[in-house]
Amino acid sequence: MEAYNIKIAQELAIGSKQVSATISLLDEGATVPFISRYRKELTGSLDEVQVAAIRDRVQQLRDLDKRREAILKSLTDMGKLTPELEHQVNSAENMVQLEDIYLPYRPKRKTRATTAREKGLQPLADSLLEQKNLNTEQEASKYTDADKGVNTAEEALAGARDIIAEYISEHAETRAKMRQLFTEKGVFESRVAPGKEAEGIKYKDYFEWTEPVKSAPSHRVLAMRRGEKEEILWLDIKPNEEDAIDLLEREFVTANNAASAQVKLAIADGYKRLLKPSMETEIRLQTKKAADEEAIRVFAENARQLLLGAPLGQKRIMAIDPGFRTGCKLVCLDEQGKLLENTAIYPHTGAGQTKEAEKTVRHLFAQYNIEAIAIGNGTAGRETELFVRNLNLPNAVIVMVNESGASIYSASEVAREEFPDKDITVRGAVSIGRRLMDPLAELVKIDPKSIGVGQYQHDVDQNKLQTSLDDTVISCVNAVGVELNTASKQILAYVSGLGPTLAQNIVEYRNTNGAFKRRDQLKKVARLGDKAYEQAAGFLRIRGAENPLDASAVHPERYALVEQMARDNKCTVQDLIRDSQLRKSIPLQRYVSKTVGLPTLNDIMAELAKPGRDPREQFEAFSFTEGVNAISDLKVGMKLPGIVTNITNFGAFVDIGVHQDGLVHLSQITNRYIKDPNEVLKVHQRVEVTVTEVDVNRKRISLSMKENEKREAPAGKPRDNKQPFKPQSKPTRQEPEIDMASKLAALRNKFK
Repeated sequence: MEAYNIKIAQELAIGSKQVSATISLLDEGATVPFISRYRKELTGSLDEVQVAAIRDRVQQLRDLDKRREAILKSLTDMGKLTPELEHQVNSAENMVQLEDIYLPYRPKRKTRATTAREKGLQPLADSLLEQKNLNTEQEASKYTDADKGVNTAEEALAGARDIIAEYISEHAETRAKMRQLFTEKGVFESRVAPGKEAEGIKYKDYFEWTEPVKSAPSHRVLAMRRGEKEEILWLDIKPNEEDAIDLLEREFVTANNAASAQVKLAIADGYKRLLKPSMETEIRLQTKKAADEEAIRVFAENARQLLLGAPLGQKRIMAIDPGFRTGCKLVCLDEQGKLLENTAIYPHTGAGQTKEAEKTVRHLFAQYNIEAIAIGNGTAGRETELFVRNLNLPNAVIVMVNESGASIYSASEVAREEFPDKDITVRGAVSIGRRLMDPLAELVKIDPKSIGVGQYQHDVDQNKLQTSLDDTVISCVNAVGVELNTASKQILAYVSGLGPTLAQNIVEYRNTNGAFKRRDQLKKVARLGDKAYEQAAGFLRIRGAENPLDASAVHPERYALVEQMARDNKCTVQDLIRDSQLRKSIPLQRYVSKTVGLPTLNDIMAELAKPGRDPREQFEAFSFTEGVNAISDLKVGMKLPGIVTNITNFGAFVDIGVHQDGLVHLSQITNRYIKDPNEVLKVHQRVEVTVTEVDVNRKRISLSMKENEKREAPAGKPRDNKQPFKPQSKPTRQEPEIDMASKLAALRNKFK
């Protein structure tokens, strides 16, 4: 354990005591959000990213040690373990080094080299490797033996070369140097498979493509691999063959005679037959892993931004899932998202139907005192928006909502359980409305892979993707906090220390016993013990609770401390929350103890200032340009408002209201050079773009933001639950945060 602490501390540039404390907390079952929020004194105020990095790294080191133990046992059982070999195994710092050391001893299927050894040709191979001045034909003739299948001197030399070739291909130091050559000087070469030109038109860019391994971006690596998987492309990875052979000859050729000539032949054969395929496989895995990590980072980053989108809040909502021939599904929801009414309207199928639709919308709008109308952005979305806007409903806030994944939710077990007697189209409309109220609470019900903010998400390592997305959702949920009495079991499952079973038990307790009035009632929930309560309580809120601290992020373990502050100031806890001057007068140093330091005390003071404050930005309404509803309406040079829907390494996709997102290439995002669109943009950001190219047939729209930079509005304001809802139509530009996914990716690079 001590070795882990020192190594991780050095890699992450933090104190070994911080690492040690964090590992101990993780091993005791503490979660990343809990450790970073409520154990700052123990960890030295490490943030979520650092805690998660320690968690991931210690698991890597433990896996490495587990494999090291297995290899040592295998070598011992084979009688191959020497003190020198044991030292090499124990000194290996990563899995690649460890496997290289073990490779010559690892049990393998029969090879040409093992066959040659069975024929007694190992001594001949050894003498050739010494490269002394000898007559190779004469030396080889000593090993001819018809009974063993060695009939001629040339057959003996061929067998010896097989042994040398395998020895070279399994030599640990040589493999390390060859691996570096493939990484630094290797290239991807892709070409179209014969006869696949027409079928693989989407891979046209890669029909004759060469690119250095070390600089190939993740999206192109994944694209070439997908083309190969679909048998459209042939893909090869290799350095210049002369460079590879030259490297091997420098390592193993020590003379210029007949024996060294045999070694050269063995090198050429060993490289082509053994080492190159082995290295190519490794580099394929290495580049796939790197591409996966980058794609997963982009996906997690986009998902985080989408999940933390500004919520409208508890408003009465009319939600419409639009359609042409099949009509629009309309639902009305109360402030908690409860379904009050559902029907279908047909505003796009004829004058009579349109009049009836107008009558229905006006009636339901008035009957349920609707405050906002959410319209899905799919087929007929813009037409339905225009229909609703033309009704001039009083004080109505009309918002287009991204409906990606709504159909996934509609057909899910979660939706069937919630609305067993409703059609899937009704469920979809409900989801659209709830997304407007609170994106986080609704989107956690959907597999993050289905919300349309990634690139090649189905091609990457699915376990790693799921882990990263789970980390992202957990981080978002716990950063915002969860209202205990209204939260679904889906969002409760992501709260620190809970999970699906305890989340279900909480909902069942709430249904049986009514709303929670105090946090400590959680201890009465089935199977929710002290540890789970400790981990979860601070992230659960009870609005209007008996104890005002239950509505805040102050942990119950610190209630006594806050109450002591109130007693010392001859006031109540509520007075501390109301009176900022009273809070400022508290000498925090007086309350420092062995378990509570200034970081926790400062957090408590900040929380008392705005108990349960939602950290998300305040909602601002947005409208697309009227009259621009389809790709055919676009003209080069048009300047349009839009919403960023997805960010990739090569640019950002922007919804401009024409049912087809346009691409702002990386080079068109800003006038200054940037490597990553996330330096400037984030998902759901409002932007102004200029149309630079329109291809109606291929449904491709090219956009630019360069000319519009200076006209963008200032960043949005943090959301305050106490402020009244003020709809605005002016698009805003918001500087992105450096999020957990980006930081974790940067830290993981240190481990390679």
